[in-house]
Amino acid sequence: MAAKNSEVAYGWAAIVLHWVAAVTIVALFALGYWMVDLSYYDPWYRQGPDIHRSVGILLFGVMAVRLLWRLFNRAPRPLPNHKRWEVISAHIAHGLLYLLVFVAMISGYLISTADGSSIHVFNWFEVPSMTGQIKGLEDTAGAVHYWSTWAIVVLAAIHALGALKHHLIDRDNTLRRMLGLS
Repeated sequence: MAAKNSEVAYGWAAIVLHWVAAVTIVALFALGYWMVDLSYYDPWYRQGPDIHRSVGILLFGVMAVRLLWRLFNRAPRPLPNHKRWEVISAHIAHGLLYLLVFVAMISGYLISTADGSSIHVFNWFEVPSMTGQIKGLEDTAGAVHYWSTWAIVVLAAIHALGALKHHLIDRDNTLRRMLGLS
């Protein structure tokens, strides 16, 4: 399998970037959902958010690479059995997923740096605050982060259901192409 996409199949680079991002986003959502109910005395009260922030920063790098890869490496052509509305809705859904993921990551960054502090990424490196201290930023960014992450989950579920529909009902290669099996 080639690294680059062809007219009929995704290359291994696009497949790996897709699945790394998908699994990471689901894991970050699950961790975020779980950690909001932690009490101050829970041993994970500080460690959970530190992991969430660190993985989120690393995901930003993966998504930046993924977006650049997508911009310079066209996706395979739609399959012949795909209806026009399916192709258009898939393009809109993919665009919204990219947008929402970047909104979630940027708003998460703003929550963590609203007081002027840096984000320590697994103690490997620091990402400094770009805003300094801004009153109320944490609350506004928190609301944006909350709603954008829920929108990602809903849209990703619809995306996955669409892939399953193509695989189980239409019996075409849509899902197989993203699994590298076509």
